[in-house]
Amino acid sequence: MIIGAPKEVKNNEFRVGLTPNSVEKLTTKNHEVFIEENAGAGIGFTDSDYKNSGAKILKSAKEIYKSSELIVKVKEPIPSEFKYISSNNILFTYLHLAGNKEQSIKLANTGVTGIAYETVTATDGSLPLLSPMSSIAGQLSIIVGSYYLLKHNKGKGTLIGSVSDLEPRIITVIGAGVAGTEAIDKALSNKAHVKIIELSDSRLNELKNKFGNNNIEYIKSSPENISDALKVSDIVVGSVYIVGKKAPTVVSREMISKMKPGSVMVDISIDQGGCFETSKATTHDNPVFLVDDVVHYCVTNMPGSVPLTATEALNRVTLPYVLKIANKGLDKATEEDNNLYNGLNIRDKEIVHKAVKESFANS
Repeated sequence: MIIGAPKEVKNNEFRVGLTPNSVEKLTTKNHEVFIEENAGAGIGFTDSDYKNSGAKILKSAKEIYKSSELIVKVKEPIPSEFKYISSNNILFTYLHLAGNKEQSIKLANTGVTGIAYETVTATDGSLPLLSPMSSIAGQLSIIVGSYYLLKHNKGKGTLIGSVSDLEPRIITVIGAGVAGTEAIDKALSNKAHVKIIELSDSRLNELKNKFGNNNIEYIKSSPENISDALKVSDIVVGSVYIVGKKAPTVVSREMISKMKPGSVMVDISIDQGGCFETSKATTHDNPVFLVDDVVHYCVTNMPGSVPLTATEALNRVTLPYVLKIANKGLDKATEEDNNLYNGLNIRDKEIVHKAVKESFANS
């Protein structure tokens, strides 16, 4: 199969769909790989590295899409890329269709077959291709949250950490999946008092067994409990995720109006539309905005701030699927592997993933 990796074009996005190591594993299986010129330059992967791994370098995204059957990316294509995409392409990337219905329909109308990393499943129901980026985003949420608490960043001027005998600062994490759990772990390691808000009783019990009861509260999710936690929190991390669907809005504008000025909201769910009513997508160039003097960080590609780590972590989990599609062809690969089939989101100009279709029907 002919496989192509274009250069990512989202704001400050330096990740790349294939590393030189991944290219070598593909070319040794007699697959042809095209890499767009300078696709990996931002993280130290030179065109020479790719050539030495067996790839051919093409000068433009247009050439990559025209020449390749399987396109391996990181982020969902933006409208400026749609003109290159056709029914000849299989697109394997994060798609996050539920976050933008209008754009998703336009992508489907290109005729591309789209497989979304974030809906590929494992036999236990987990999301193996979403997990590494969720883990990174969860850890970053505490780092960026702490940064924007600094007074010159419009924060309240508090330090997440242990200072003399002062009471620990408070971090609330809403949603305790992979990203939320990483945020909890990072917050605890920074000596914060953590409020975990989670809808699932069984998940709360699992977390109790994992983290214990020191500097931590386990709270059943409800509007009242969320509102009470927000009033006293320095950082609030929203990490609510439902496979294939738009993130539910769990924090209202009214709740935010009652928060202390300079508190920080980090919406990890923003790729799926965001879980705060006040959220709007931001970029690494302009990552925050204020609502009622509360700082909002809503960057849609958070792991892009650590692109080398993120690229290597992503390739480790995606490469086996790339090989499976390339070796067997998409139809046979998805027929034999229901977990990969669950990644199929777009086919024949239609949205075919059940949860995504339901999300669109209700929007």
